[in-house]
Amino acid sequence: MPAIRFRYQTFEFPDSDIHVRTLRDTQQYYDTDNMAEKLGISSASWPMFGVIWDSSKILAHLMSDFDIAGKRILEVGCGIGLASLVLNHRSADITATDYHPEAERFMNENVRINNDQLIPFTRAGWGDLDDTLGEFDLIIGSDLLYERDHVELLAGFIDRHTSKSSEVIIVDPGRGNHSTFSKKMVSLNFSHTQSKPIHTDYLSLPFKGQLLYYRR
Repeated sequence: MPAIRFRYQTFEFPDSDIHVRTLRDTQQYYDTDNMAEKLGISSASWPMFGVIWDSSKILAHLMSDFDIAGKRILEVGCGIGLASLVLNHRSADITATDYHPEAERFMNENVRINNDQLIPFTRAGWGDLDDTLGEFDLIIGSDLLYERDHVELLAGFIDRHTSKSSEVIIVDPGRGNHSTFSKKMVSLNFSHTQSKPIHTDYLSLPFKGQLLYYRR
């Protein structure tokens, strides 16, 4: 198996620069112990966690000046976790989670590159009922609704990990599943609004998706 290749990038935010190591591209693959295969992650989707998508950039920019005071925050399906890295650099109470077996390793390396404190990380699936994450005041994520079958799992995961007064923010690129997801969230006593992101001049292409907000 060829050696895995990396890409190093710097993302500029109003008050800081965040440095990241990602996979060079989505052609990279490295699963020598077959852990991803055992978890049901196909070779085709294995590298998806390891690059930074436009939805992730939007979420990170949103978090660069978001009110974090007194909030316990979780990034779900974090992948490389650019938003988590931004929040961590701001000394937020941030925890990250992803199902991919390599996500934590990349997260720890990127924390090191930025000379910041280690981000608590839990590898968990949305259907796991025995994780130890606890409850959060704010849950964030980007490009999570890529499979219709995941709508119920994600909504249930969020419901189990939100406090009685909480917010959820998801950046959705428009894969066609957010309406079903929003209906499920409303059935779980969340209110729902959505809007277009503004000030996305840092993207190379127009963003066609939505910012999804839920609150209870």
